Amino acid sequence: MKPADIAELYRRLAAANPNPRSELEYASAFELLVSVVLSAQATDVGVNKATAGLYPVANTPEQLLALGEEALRGYIKTIGLYQTKAKNVIALCRQLLERHGGQVPHDRAALEALPGVGRKTANVVLNVAFGEPTIAVDTHIFRIANRTGLAPGTNPDRISEKLEKITPERYRLHAHHWLILHGRYVCKARTPECWRCVIADLCRYRHKTPAAAATPEPARNLRGRPIKSAAKKKRSAAGKRPVPDQP
Repeated sequence: MKPADIAELYRRLAAANPNPRSELEYASAFELLVSVVLSAQATDVGVNKATAGLYPVANTPEQLLALGEEALRGYIKTIGLYQTKAKNVIALCRQLLERHGGQVPHDRAALEALPGVGRKTANVVLNVAFGEPTIAVDTHIFRIANRTGLAPGTNPDRISEKLEKITPERYRLHAHHWLILHGRYVCKARTPECWRCVIADLCRYRHKTPAAAATPEPARNLRGRPIKSAAKKKRSAAGKRPVPDQP
């Protein structure tokens, strides 16, 4: 993608969402770090539901260590890979206390040395907690980088490095959130909503989805269950056999 198109892409995303924010709920750098570790192969919504019960009970390295791995598993068992994540979080807390005085380090190498923390998690913490212009690459940004032609590649770390290099400086601080939110809500994996995409004309994706191909969400009742149409109800009733009277 040409530099002028890259700048225009970010300009439009910025205009559509001037102040993007992480959808993880946290109140400190430590809570953010733990939430990002828990978010691997999980949704932000799922992580927020788990931490809503956890953080009022334990939200510091000391408190989580005192809580213990077994009790921690109980709070996060609704999240995928929760057993491994509980083990990593407890080890992470211990290392923070032993090496960093219980504080989240403002340093990439120190962050990546923590259990359960890789480049992506370190980038998120550096960007969100410390205001560093880093770009973490998750599944959404990986998809957008390749689908749009912004930064094609097969290695997330190399894509991250490329994005940080080609993204204009004035957009670099919020680039991560603009791209991830665009991927989450517009440039979806199965059916990208190209008909309402603000960067569709800049995107190199050849198989753009027209509005007519969009499948509307089924109507739902107050309990969240799909509402059957009158025709389906009629067919369903016709298929039921009458129950004979009991002697």
